[in-house]
Amino acid sequence: MPTTGLPVVAVLAEREPPVVERLAGAARVLRVGERDLAGALAEADVLLVWDFLTSALPEAWPERGGPRWVHTASAGVDRLLFSPLRESDTLVTNSRGVFERPIAEYVAGLVLAMAKDLPGTLERQRSREWRHRVTESVAGTRAVVVGGGPVGRAVARLLGALGLRADLVSRTARDGDPEFGRVHGFGDLAGLLPAADWVVCAAPLTEQTADMFDAAAFARMKRGARFVNVGRGPLVVEDDLLDALRTGTLGGAALDVFRQEPLPADSPLWDAPGLLVSPHMSGDTRSWLDDLADVFLGNFERWVAGRPLLNIVDKELGYVPVAGRPGAAPRTEEGTP
Repeated sequence: MPTTGLPVVAVLAEREPPVVERLAGAARVLRVGERDLAGALAEADVLLVWDFLTSALPEAWPERGGPRWVHTASAGVDRLLFSPLRESDTLVTNSRGVFERPIAEYVAGLVLAMAKDLPGTLERQRSREWRHRVTESVAGTRAVVVGGGPVGRAVARLLGALGLRADLVSRTARDGDPEFGRVHGFGDLAGLLPAADWVVCAAPLTEQTADMFDAAAFARMKRGARFVNVGRGPLVVEDDLLDALRTGTLGGAALDVFRQEPLPADSPLWDAPGLLVSPHMSGDTRSWLDDLADVFLGNFERWVAGRPLLNIVDKELGYVPVAGRPGAAPRTEEGTP
């Protein structure tokens, strides 16, 4: 601890986020970029990873010691779970609670856009072509939502409100879920894909989920089905997705996350038939930066007071295990914006 008695909070951010000003008087804040991160970690009690797409943390992490608590301004924590941090006593928390509803709304918008052919309407408007068409109804179609945490549950809930029949797939199967009844395990996915009209991936990136959507998975899907990924880019084998779109195995797809971000200008995904590309924005609303600050500051108050932190990540599982309410499922998985 510094002589002032204030905890030292290192904030990894190239630009000053709103949280810095709000910490004034409660902490000694070291706002640093990637170049100065290693020096800040040597004296920090807390690290706030505001620039959550950074890859600088493993190299900068000290051989001994380090912050006692690391918080990321994201739901996904795969970039934080390098061996020294995973094996340390450092607590890791995430920003669960900020992204669930916005991502669900974004997915619902994508489903409606593909069903109603809004890309085709915009294309014909630009060419001043008046061409009447018929479109699809989403009510009564079936969706498989992969990822049983708060994001996946919010997606399945909102799709259900649109009249879709949503099957939820989580790490482990369980019955008696208060909302969805049966929650399927990953082992059930292969059997669910052939009946799905929509497949939405909102799973965390773990050793178990990496590359889970590959050529074999796309081949199992109903011809003409649509695929959406709002989880993590490495959940999808992108070359296999391209093949599925080019051959018509898939009727369309939407990707908000990619193996390489930003997506290179020469990537064939930009021109893939029937593919909607968005730049990792599904969870970002106009208030999201202030919302992220609120989550951290609420936890910081708990940390200073010696109270248990919220959103503690199980560093072995790779997500936040959430204790169930009476009658609820005992554990759910955290989704990943």
